Amino acid sequence: MKAKYLNGKWQRSMRLRLDYNNMTDEFVGKEQGVSKAELRAESALFADAFEKVQQKRGTGMMGWTELPYNQKEIVEDILAAAKDIRKKFDAFVVLGIGGSALGPIAVMQALRHMRYNELPKAKRKGPKFYVEDNVDPERMKALLDVVDVKKTMFNVVTKSGSTSETMSQYLIIYDLLKQALGKDAASHVIATTSQNKGNLIKLAKQEGFKTFYIPDGVGGRFSELCPVGLLPAAVTGIDIRQLLAGAAYMDKLCREKQLRKNPALVSAALSYLSMKKGKNISVMMPYADSLRFMSDWYCQLWAESLGKAVNFAGEEVFAGQTPVKALGVTDQHSQVQHYREGPFDKVVTFLAVDRYRDEVVIPQGCEEIPDVNFLCGHTMNELIDAERRATEYALTVSRRPNRTIYLPEVNAFTIGELLYFYEMETAFCGEMLGIDTYNQPGVEAGKNATYALLGRKGYESTKEEMEAAKAKKEEFIC
Repeated sequence: MKAKYLNGKWQRSMRLRLDYNNMTDEFVGKEQGVSKAELRAESALFADAFEKVQQKRGTGMMGWTELPYNQKEIVEDILAAAKDIRKKFDAFVVLGIGGSALGPIAVMQALRHMRYNELPKAKRKGPKFYVEDNVDPERMKALLDVVDVKKTMFNVVTKSGSTSETMSQYLIIYDLLKQALGKDAASHVIATTSQNKGNLIKLAKQEGFKTFYIPDGVGGRFSELCPVGLLPAAVTGIDIRQLLAGAAYMDKLCREKQLRKNPALVSAALSYLSMKKGKNISVMMPYADSLRFMSDWYCQLWAESLGKAVNFAGEEVFAGQTPVKALGVTDQHSQVQHYREGPFDKVVTFLAVDRYRDEVVIPQGCEEIPDVNFLCGHTMNELIDAERRATEYALTVSRRPNRTIYLPEVNAFTIGELLYFYEMETAFCGEMLGIDTYNQPGVEAGKNATYALLGRKGYESTKEEMEAAKAKKEEFIC
């Protein structure tokens, strides 16, 4: 029987919608909004960005564009491994940082029960799920207090195998596994890494770890739709075929040349023009707890990809927007005051859900208090939607540009769409800005300084530079 997510009519019913009315001058005024004339004036730039992305598809660091199509055998291997893990292990732990962690966290939060780890095993139907994405020693000790390494599968995720944070986690965990299990320790580790180079693939071959590969043309922040994200998703019971089908559907939409018919291209164009108008902060505000960690994933994607000091010509441009995460309704009671009345330097993107997966009715009560009783008989679904619409209205009448992405519902297909939409918007926007979307020299500088401080060979000159830096003054410490 053909899966419903392969049915064209069903796919169209799950199509994301981008409403950018409130980004335009008609709704927030000429000074703050984007006009049709401004879009026409840059039409050649937008068309060029579109063509460049199409030309680069599947090459260099744009291997991520082919992930919805070229992983049939890999998906089968992942599903088999996930089935085995669910049978044998009580916990599944991802050891990674950055893209190796943020994507799995976001997708898990979106598509599984929000109290997944607290459910009885019979309801979970899978191992407890943890992501260790930091090197805080208290965090590591806390993990070891709640998992039994003898009953846990550890997924070590690093393309290079030289990521200090991930490899320190690996060294700690594998030492514990060897102490507890001896020769069987290797059966509790899966390595997700480069197939051809790096330290982790060498260790995997040496120790006999099960391995999955990160394609050479896929960087960390674009890796959620490869084994980096697909394995954790499959282990927790997420339909990874549907996830990839959603990405493929969005890819089809994003191949449309006409600006207003291509959601990622028009969104990138609006982001580009907003930056030109001084809108240097991009706020993502989901109105669904299931989508709250999509903001974390987006922040890395947008910041690392577009925050660049120089363009392709080597000229200093200091490009990019600062991404900020918020959560509706929660941050209406903290951040929205600033968004509505602070500087005109932000664009707010709402993530809205047409149909939540559950409905909660607000019961009758407090009849003697009209200011409370008016809620009775409504649903929490109505309330959260009203709160979002009210915030959208409040920003718009205050001339604050905002847009809304609507998900018909939150499922694997629409999450695949959303992930791919933002990856494509990032690719288009990078071309418009004329910068290398896929490098990260700022990140590497910090890594190199860490290596130097901890005595890694080959970084002696960096350590000398750091030691020669201006000493801090006591007068500026209080």
